[in-house]
Amino acid sequence: MKTETRNPKAERSPKPEVRSPSPKSATCRRSGPLVFHVGCEVPSVGLRPQLIPFGLRVSAFFRVSAFGLRILPLLLAGCAVGPHYQRPPALGTNAMPASFAGATATNAGEWKSAQPSAHLPRGSWWELFGDPELNRLEALATTNNQQLAAAFANFQQARALVNVARADFFPQLSTMPGVTRQRTSANQSQRSTGSSTYNTFSVPLEASWELDLWGRVRREVEGARARLTASADDLESFKLAIQAEVAIDYFSLRSLDAQDQLLKETVVAYRRSLELTQNRRKGGIATELDVSQAETQLASAEAQIPAVQLQRANLLHALAVLCGHAAPTFEVSVTQDALATARRASDAGPGIPVTVPSELLERRPDIAAAERLMAAANADVGLAHAAFYPRVMLNGLAGFQSVDASSLFNWESRVWSVGPSLSLPIFTGGRNRAQLAAARAAYDAAVANYRQTVLSAFQEVEDQLAAQRLLAQQYERENAALKSSRRTLEISLTKYKGGVITYLEVAIAQSSALAHEQTVVQLAARRLAASVSLIKALGAGWRVDDGTAATPVHRTATPSGTPEKAGR
Repeated sequence: MKTETRNPKAERSPKPEVRSPSPKSATCRRSGPLVFHVGCEVPSVGLRPQLIPFGLRVSAFFRVSAFGLRILPLLLAGCAVGPHYQRPPALGTNAMPASFAGATATNAGEWKSAQPSAHLPRGSWWELFGDPELNRLEALATTNNQQLAAAFANFQQARALVNVARADFFPQLSTMPGVTRQRTSANQSQRSTGSSTYNTFSVPLEASWELDLWGRVRREVEGARARLTASADDLESFKLAIQAEVAIDYFSLRSLDAQDQLLKETVVAYRRSLELTQNRRKGGIATELDVSQAETQLASAEAQIPAVQLQRANLLHALAVLCGHAAPTFEVSVTQDALATARRASDAGPGIPVTVPSELLERRPDIAAAERLMAAANADVGLAHAAFYPRVMLNGLAGFQSVDASSLFNWESRVWSVGPSLSLPIFTGGRNRAQLAAARAAYDAAVANYRQTVLSAFQEVEDQLAAQRLLAQQYERENAALKSSRRTLEISLTKYKGGVITYLEVAIAQSSALAHEQTVVQLAARRLAASVSLIKALGAGWRVDDGTAATPVHRTATPSGTPEKAGR
């Protein structure tokens, strides 16, 4: 290509003549020295050629017009194709209920769609029951439970996957040094003069960067971040479920301890009755039938003790697993003080507010996790949309190549290449459309799962509010029945000692009193379990001092109990 000579004045003030492109040429031409760049020949405006490393020429190749400066940020920022996430209604077309049916009073004016608020701390809600042994077990479970450890590992994995997705925002650099020895064919062409054997040494540095024009990378990061948040919510959900299970099992264990103590006291009383009946039989006052009935009552009470102890052993082993300890070495104290503490907690009950604010439903970590999975599924729809658009890559290579190792790093051995590449799907056999349909279906499933989780939350709260109310009524009436049965037993024993009635009436009164005693103990445990279940259904979050929700703090607990950023 010939270069036309210009005077210095013309070099300072170039006035190129613009020509219309030839119909046969895909290039645009201007007068003056020409440099070829991506199908367009641009004139050099008198700049002296300068070299930078690897021989790149500073020329109009690297110039950007004012229009280019304006449009370049738009090209680099691109646009995110696909639907933007908007949280759908929690109950679909159904109206949000005005209040809880099982509560005596609610702030009906504050009801709204469930919002993810699982980052709020659950707090040490079990301290509401005032049981030091329960506090110890909860601390062990929070620290040593292996399900919590696995959930925390899943959270760490999700956090790492966010970094994996973010890596595509940045240029990728790689190198692959190599040495090869090869021989060319003597018959590769008619003009071949013979074969040759030579070595090739290369030290390349390759770089590539995808321009995120359609938001593919941004959608990947959006989905990864949503799944990270869902994983943190799953961790909170596991923790709350395990803590609630520990409390329920502990109160059941205390109930069995109370039943075991009751049966042992009953056996002592029945043994005294048997001795009394045997003495009366020797004196000719009682009959052999009375002695037989007393022996039956005693044996029946003694037979119930191993059954209760078996249930206690099973619960103790379950608590050992929840607390991350081996069952053979795990123990829970059975002191009189511990039983008295459990009884006081049963009588007083925890300070759970009767008026339940709607925000407490938002604290449920399973609702928050379902909502974030819905957001991740929406990002996957955008990712499937991006597959229909071209992917633009900026590629570059620089390095050294030589047939002789001694001259490999000489300046003359340098090699470089730079340029864009574009990948556009033309025919994929329907794969992209199928992937888009699958992503949309997954989003619909995530929406359904989210709404099902909200519905289940309402059901659980209503169930436990009803349990609180009805079990309290049953417990009150059962205590009245127990008081009456004790009075009946005292009267029966008095009449039996006076010879007015037979031992049959005494045995009936004893069986009735024992049954009511056991029912009262079991109801106490059921009321405590219902209180724990209500706390779990509401997402926990009361302080011991005033029964109000805990102060919001953005954190999540690790298996060791150490607060850690949740990566939200």
